[in-house]
Amino acid sequence: MGAVTDDEVIRKRLLIDGDGAGDDRRINLLVKSFIKWCNSGSQEEGYSQYQRMLSTLSQCEFSMGKTLLVYDMNLREMENYEKIYKEIECSIAGAHEKIAECKKQILQAKRIRKNRQEYDALAKVIQHHPDRHETLKELEALGKELEHLSHIKESVEDKLELRRKQFHVLLSTIHELQQTLENDEKLSEVEEAQETSMDADPKP
Repeated sequence: MGAVTDDEVIRKRLLIDGDGAGDDRRINLLVKSFIKWCNSGSQEEGYSQYQRMLSTLSQCEFSMGKTLLVYDMNLREMENYEKIYKEIECSIAGAHEKIAECKKQILQAKRIRKNRQEYDALAKVIQHHPDRHETLKELEALGKELEHLSHIKESVEDKLELRRKQFHVLLSTIHELQQTLENDEKLSEVEEAQETSMDADPKP
């Protein structure tokens, strides 16, 4: 057989010793007392061994009662621990549910905050632009100004066309005047030539 380990020795001793209060020693003492009582030679010695056996039995009964009480207490403690364990499990499950719910709330709060920031940014952009009524008024004013400028453009174009025609007439007049002056100059030259030739001819 292999060597017996310390754990096996302690386990066997606990099984024999009960709760570890010396029950094995009391049983051994009770067996020895019973043997001495059986082998007692006198009545006094037998009575003495008998009292010892009763005392040992009483101690064993007390120890057994205490062991039973401890056993019952351990059972109640186990039941209590199981109850506490189940409560802890329920609490843990509830905590996980609360954590999951808190995560959802955090995500929702982040989305709301992001949307609010986007709305604020959009509101700031909108504030920099006039409202529809002001825009329509400005468009109406610009339309009137454009119409006025169109009239001015037409008037300027009419004046420019008139000036163009007047300039054309002026150029035509200048050209005719120049032609007339040239003709007059040629006529003068002809007349002067005739007068010169007449002066050169001898008289009869």
